Amino acid sequence: MAQVVISINDREYPIACENGQEARIMQLAQILEQKAQMLKSFSGKISENMFLAMIGILVADDLFEARKNASASSQQPVENAAEEQNYTDRIQALDERIKAVAKLLESL
Repeated sequence: MAQVVISINDREYPIACENGQEARIMQLAQILEQKAQMLKSFSGKISENMFLAMIGILVADDLFEARKNASASSQQPVENAAEEQNYTDRIQALDERIKAVAKLLESL
């Protein structure tokens, strides 16, 4: 099992992952960091737990919207297999983000 150290809001978190998934975890962490920076500009001083929970809510909202859009798209004929795969990949990526945030919150 591999381990990477991610940084969110200037704080480091060691994350265990499967071998070969290190780059993916780092990509997901960058998404979380982007959400953190967005929240930082809008919110005052809040606890770290609340901050991470708010990031999780933002990521969950992204996942919800992607699923809703995929559901709406599934009611229309998909024009090609590549488009269908793109939707599937996006949903899976968002699902992985949610799981990564959940792991972070559980480790607190």
